[in-house]
Amino acid sequence: MIILEDISLRRGAKLLMQGASATLQPGQKIALIGANGAGKSSLFALLMGHLSSDSGDIRGMSSLRVAHMAQELESSDETALNFVLGGDAEVFRLTQEIAKVEAAENYERAAYLYQELETVDGYSAPRRAEQLLLGLGFNQTELNNAVTDFSGGWRVRLNLARALMTPSDVLLLDEPTNHLDLDTMLWLQLWLMRYDGTLVMISHDRDFIDAICERTFSLEQGQLVSYRGGYSDFELQRAERMAQQQAQVARQQREREHIEDFVRRFRAKASKAKQAQSRIKALERMETVAPAHADSPFYFQFPEPGKSSDPLLSIDEMTLGYGEETVLSHVSFSLHPGDRIGLLGKNGAGKSTLLKGLTGVLPAQSGRRVSGAHLRIGYFDQQQLEVLDLEASPLLHLQRLRPNAREQVIFDFLGGFNFKGERAKEVIGPFSGGEKARLALAMVVWQDPNVLILDEPT
Repeated sequence: MIILEDISLRRGAKLLMQGASATLQPGQKIALIGANGAGKSSLFALLMGHLSSDSGDIRGMSSLRVAHMAQELESSDETALNFVLGGDAEVFRLTQEIAKVEAAENYERAAYLYQELETVDGYSAPRRAEQLLLGLGFNQTELNNAVTDFSGGWRVRLNLARALMTPSDVLLLDEPTNHLDLDTMLWLQLWLMRYDGTLVMISHDRDFIDAICERTFSLEQGQLVSYRGGYSDFELQRAERMAQQQAQVARQQREREHIEDFVRRFRAKASKAKQAQSRIKALERMETVAPAHADSPFYFQFPEPGKSSDPLLSIDEMTLGYGEETVLSHVSFSLHPGDRIGLLGKNGAGKSTLLKGLTGVLPAQSGRRVSGAHLRIGYFDQQQLEVLDLEASPLLHLQRLRPNAREQVIFDFLGGFNFKGERAKEVIGPFSGGEKARLALAMVVWQDPNVLILDEPT
């Protein structure tokens, strides 16, 4: 059992948690949700011992093996298979040592190490690592490719496979479904449902949470509020709790007004003075029930697209690829005002390639791309986060895009994306990944597009 008791945590000037408490039972599968910047990743860092709380205690973690999916993208010359095998540190250490002693012809030591390897189920490790990679969408021919050969999204999958390979009592996953196609998400869902340890998962995918999690922890107003079930259950229970709290506030307000009216009418009367004094004391003892308060949602809207041509964009017999390699051939279609188009396909099928071809970022190998007279494309993909200036504020990012815009107009716009007041002036380096993604989306909207091309916007 893991117990978090009265945890308070501040990052810089921001108070993330104050007096937060929760209990994690062995084998539970828990979703951790909350607004961007609420402290979800910081809570993971606390559980791993990478951060210390300002006050409070975490009990029950010292004897547990913890596996965590790293968010940073490893640069390594190791093969994909060996990188994932490295998740089981003991097996990897033994295999490396066996190779050394056999090279030195120390066969007595090698025999002892082979016995150790059998004890930790090391003989099955390469097969288990291979199954993880294949389940996460890698081809058999890619297993011996170097980690550096893979793009960012595939390296995220390698990090996930390495975390799943790590023997653990507690598994911490931060947005594990990012960069996964539907088939791979289903495979991961089934794998996690079979996992015997305690799972804590940060995710914004309600269907994924509903399928796996039996409890949801929500970071609200610096507290960890526990709900039974997945995300859909959380929504129902939170609405019910807030309605009950609001009704309690209304009842208390009516009671307070009734007592205050009695005191006002009878305080000066000698026959009622004692009763009035007693009720004054009752008012003083009355604990105020706080009004129900949800974390402030944010709202934004796209500006009217203005003048548009029809079609906005056409491609005709377009072939797209990289260098000598062709990914898509003979693609033809048009985009018209008001179209809403979803693009599905397995990873590696060419979805991002097609979107880059539509934007013109990737020149066609053959065929035509014809832009309408008033085409303005807003293009969002996860790689945009890598070009954000970590030393600049949200305000400065938008000023660079439109230098003549009035500062108050920019503040009002950023407020719609929940960068309010001083937050709009802070450098974005310490922002959470979700907040940076929200800023990247705000920059797209700020450029007043009439065609939106979104690659994994959520």
